[in-house]
Amino acid sequence: MSNTRIAVTAAATQLAQGSKTRLIQRYGNCDIDSADFIVALGGDGFMLETLHTVLGRDIAVYGMNCGSVGFLMNNFSEEGLIERLHDAQMALLHPLRMHAVTRTGRVEEAVALNEVSLLRELRQAAKIRVSVDGKVRLQELICDGVLISTPAGSTAYNLSAHGPIVPLTANLLPLTPISAFRPRRWKGALLPSTAEIMFEVLEADKRPVAAVADAKEVRDVISVAVSEDRSLTARVLFDPDQGLSERILTEQFTA
Repeated sequence: MSNTRIAVTAAATQLAQGSKTRLIQRYGNCDIDSADFIVALGGDGFMLETLHTVLGRDIAVYGMNCGSVGFLMNNFSEEGLIERLHDAQMALLHPLRMHAVTRTGRVEEAVALNEVSLLRELRQAAKIRVSVDGKVRLQELICDGVLISTPAGSTAYNLSAHGPIVPLTANLLPLTPISAFRPRRWKGALLPSTAEIMFEVLEADKRPVAAVADAKEVRDVISVAVSEDRSLTARVLFDPDQGLSERILTEQFTA
């Protein structure tokens, strides 16, 4: 373990940068390409940025909270870092892939580890047709927006929009409306992870819609296709008894 190579990355905040300096002094630092582990210092937003950077590469990321919420992070400590890295439990996350077409015909692709969301751009509600595996399930959803979430992301925006929390092993994707007006009582759906979801924006000229995949935003979309991309994997490390599955389960019993 004494030969363990780590790459320390940090958010731009004073707390994260100071923590990075101290960890490098104690444990050294190397570039990502030659590292055994990446140690990410910051909050959940910075953790997502780091995971996107190494998505699909065979390297695990161990986060330590130097931010606010820290759902994807471990507690920060300068002590025993190498031992914590080797004792950590790994969670494997597969992203959603978004294929968006804009009103000008431009095609944009992006991946999301949390969710893909469609959001109205102006004062009027969006009108969106929702299809699953080629079959129209909602002819017209009138809403502020709609999102499809990964299990790992089900405790993020999805939960704030009153969507269900989904265990990592459930192989389900929550489909959740954001302030639905019609159908007023529709609360969303749980879809199999193999589902291919298509959102078609109705009256796009009058009711423009933006699509967001984590930090990637595409404005004025007319259609957005979303499916899970099993060819890509993010590897996230958690301290024993604090794994992501346990955190998601605990979140369901939190008031």
